[in-house]
Amino acid sequence: MLCYDAVMPTDIITTREIGAVIRKRRNELGLSQEQLSEKVGVSYQQIQRYENGGSMLNVENVQRIAKALAIPVTSFFDSGSVTGVAETGTGYSSVEEKRLLRFFRDLAARSDRLLATSVVRRLSKK
Repeated sequence: MLCYDAVMPTDIITTREIGAVIRKRRNELGLSQEQLSEKVGVSYQQIQRYENGGSMLNVENVQRIAKALAIPVTSFFDSGSVTGVAETGTGYSSVEEKRLLRFFRDLAARSDRLLATSVVRRLSKK
């Protein structure tokens, strides 16, 4: 006979804590809930539920959201400083820098990223 005397750990990262990481990082990147939802492939209402802790994330969406937010999946589960994950993010302060980074990340082709980098480099030397 199997005996399940184990007590659930109290240090489990909650859905609400994961949602807080998602919201904080999304805001740092200057993304709206709708923009993030398009990247993840869910409705913006679903993103709202994830951020508020109202819906549990499945494994696939955890990976999609981590990729869209440019953070490792493990960032959601780091014990002790879940809210600190996004604080180490970009460090960009202006709206223009956030927007530039967001557009750059949307470039799929390597050649487009290289061209964008070259244009910005050239403009910065003026």
